[in-house]
Amino acid sequence: MNASGKKTALVTGAGSGIGRSVALTLAAAGWSVAAAGRRSEPLRETAEAAGAGADVLCVPADVSDPDDVAALFAAVREQYGRLDLLFNNAGTFGPGGVPLEDLTYEAWRQVVDVNLTGSFLCAQAAFRQMKAQDPQGGRIINNGSISAHVPRPNSVAYTATKHAMTGLTKSLSLDGRPYRIACGQIDIGNAATEMTERMQTGILQANGRLAVEPVMDAADVARTVLHMAELPLEANVQFATVMATAMPYIGRG
Repeated sequence: MNASGKKTALVTGAGSGIGRSVALTLAAAGWSVAAAGRRSEPLRETAEAAGAGADVLCVPADVSDPDDVAALFAAVREQYGRLDLLFNNAGTFGPGGVPLEDLTYEAWRQVVDVNLTGSFLCAQAAFRQMKAQDPQGGRIINNGSISAHVPRPNSVAYTATKHAMTGLTKSLSLDGRPYRIACGQIDIGNAATEMTERMQTGILQANGRLAVEPVMDAADVARTVLHMAELPLEANVQFATVMATAMPYIGRG
């Protein structure tokens, strides 16, 4: 617990979509929440949506920048003194619909820098904090994606980073054991956010056709994250998949 008697969570990508929904759900459940993202205004909107009684600290940061990440965790430490949860959520899909042979090096690097390197930098900083604090330990939840299992057409950068996220999760789980640091991963399919708007107008399928796909409320994801977050450190959801029930993932086609 921090000085206010609450557990402290850091949510990256908290200015929109799943990150905002998780930040609001944690705040409503009585957590102190540090909301991180590249732009200040969306973070302020998240804090305002949490309501006057919520404890939300807005910290603009680019997770792909080591200096920004160091400053982010320093701000959380100064405000709350400890960190109980990191939700590694910030991510980008990159340019959509670009064939592999046409994907630029710059576009590839942007996706890798945010999705993979950013998650590593935040996890590394969280490890340092969680090992040093008293009582020792904490939890990291990585946002994987259905793409951590299967790709969509023309998504090589996003898919590669989300497969790599699974390796990051497993390594963090193993390396965190001696320090009471638990790490799990939530793989999300078709939560209704800005990133998935195209699902409702038609998205390219593996067979080359366009199809409208069902989506689910991001709040359903947030409730799952809250459940994972509030387990005692002796228990861990290693991997969870939360998806729109009828999305074309299970089965053929």
